[in-house]
Amino acid sequence: WITPVQQRWASSLPMNTVILFVPQQEAWVVERMGRFHRILEPGLNFLIPILDRIRYVQSLKEIVIDVPEQSAVSLDNVTLQIDGVLYLRILDPFKASYGVEDPEYAVTQLAQTTMRSELGKLTLDKVFRERESLNSNIVHSINQASDEWGIRCLRYEIKDIHVPPRVKESMQMQVEAERKKRATVLESEGTREAAINVAEGRKQAQILASEGEKAEQINKAAGEAQAVLAKAEAKAKAIRMLSDALAEQNGNAAASLSVAEQYVSAFSNLAKSSNTILLPSNTGDISGMVSQVCVCVCVFKSSLQKTDGSVVSVMNATFPCFILVLQTFLFQKIYMKYNTVYLFLQLLCFKKLF
Repeated sequence: WITPVQQRWASSLPMNTVILFVPQQEAWVVERMGRFHRILEPGLNFLIPILDRIRYVQSLKEIVIDVPEQSAVSLDNVTLQIDGVLYLRILDPFKASYGVEDPEYAVTQLAQTTMRSELGKLTLDKVFRERESLNSNIVHSINQASDEWGIRCLRYEIKDIHVPPRVKESMQMQVEAERKKRATVLESEGTREAAINVAEGRKQAQILASEGEKAEQINKAAGEAQAVLAKAEAKAKAIRMLSDALAEQNGNAAASLSVAEQYVSAFSNLAKSSNTILLPSNTGDISGMVSQVCVCVCVFKSSLQKTDGSVVSVMNATFPCFILVLQTFLFQKIYMKYNTVYLFLQLLCFKKLF
């Protein structure tokens, strides 16, 4: 009795011609008087006529089997149409020949049942995200059962996953919403980055402006300090020169002449414009003014020392001061009426000084 599978292979089984040549990557299973005898390896082989018979021819190459499309329900109750492709290889020709009736059919059915079982453990989203993990689990489950058949499953690949139209539309809407969300997030992040960059730029500009103002103020202060120092040095130099001039002969007379010139110049300027001047409270009291002059003379007497220790005549020091006080009085009282007397006293003062 020959099974349908054996009948399918019987048309392609080689005849026993005593001398046989087995092709590479093939294994011929030989029976002797109806029992398994041996497996012919590639190359030259000899068989006994009538007693020996080639019963199975197994290919040792990698075999590709299409797994038909089937329905499967995911963990979230979504019906899927899924198919795949299976890659396997026969490792033991004896087990593949006597362990299972039809190895290809058996492995295909095992792949389908395993795929339905694994899909029932995952939700729809995970089915699309974890296809590689799903393929690996299917291969592992097939190999656990196919070891007894002498067949090794090398890999399994899911070809297509078809979802119902309504589910597909909802998935498309979800994808569009996710894309809009990402676009909004990216736009907000761009706006935030732009605002941060603008604020950072303003901050840097303010820092640079403040540093520039600080440097300007420092330079201005340094310039003013140098100007003050220069003025002080010039003033100190002028004082030293004046002191040296006063220490020389006739230095006091020269100083008196300079004071008189400045005095006359000041009054002449006052006469040109309407200015407010401050004079002694009792300008009519000549005796009081003379007493003030005497006090000034005492001060001059203590300060005007010659290099040899002698004192300048008190008259030489008091007379110009008296003349200046008298000039003030005359300028207020009788300048307009007695201009000639004023000029005479002025010439007398200059003559006394020299």
